[in-house]
Amino acid sequence: MLEVYLKSFTALIALLNPIGAIPIFINLTQSQIENQRRRTARNAAFTVLAVLWVSFFSGSLLLSFFGISIASFRIAGGLLILLIALAMLQAKPSAVKQTDEEIEDSSLRENVAVVPLGIPLLAGPGAISTVILYAQKHSSLVYDLVEAAVIALSVLVTWLCLRGAPYLARWLGKTGINVFTRIMGLIMAAIGVEFIAKGIQALFPLLMSRG
Repeated sequence: MLEVYLKSFTALIALLNPIGAIPIFINLTQSQIENQRRRTARNAAFTVLAVLWVSFFSGSLLLSFFGISIASFRIAGGLLILLIALAMLQAKPSAVKQTDEEIEDSSLRENVAVVPLGIPLLAGPGAISTVILYAQKHSSLVYDLVEAAVIALSVLVTWLCLRGAPYLARWLGKTGINVFTRIMGLIMAAIGVEFIAKGIQALFPLLMSRG
């Protein structure tokens, strides 16, 4: 079980990619004073936590409502994560998270904590899909509580990165942030492939057994 928790934490950190979000956070809050920037970081973190917790605890109900199997969702989620990972490997923001029009619109907003920082920059489709998939791994109260704590821990790390964004940006520099983003993209690509493989295995068990 410890391995499952570590994998889910690593997956969430890679998907949230708080280091990669630092330049965007600084750009969106450049007109704010220090107290306002701290409040923006805090509200963005609360938004991410709320979205991921709701997705984790209600994801199975949502899948049941639409009649979507876990295997199909694994494949779809894996493909989505791969798309985001490919953009991160090039150190570019993924259009799956935020389009050019949304970026332009966000520059006109006074309050950017919820949108676009919380959603979809941090708690994007990839992170939401991942927590829903990890919610299906085990059905026990202890597992759910520990996974909820893992989500909270990953959000805490994200908040700390946003809180110290100016210092981290100066320390890491553009090159350091790009290197970290590419490493997270590689991890995400592996996670996406694993989701796809398990989804195919569940959908076509006979095909996999012959292979």
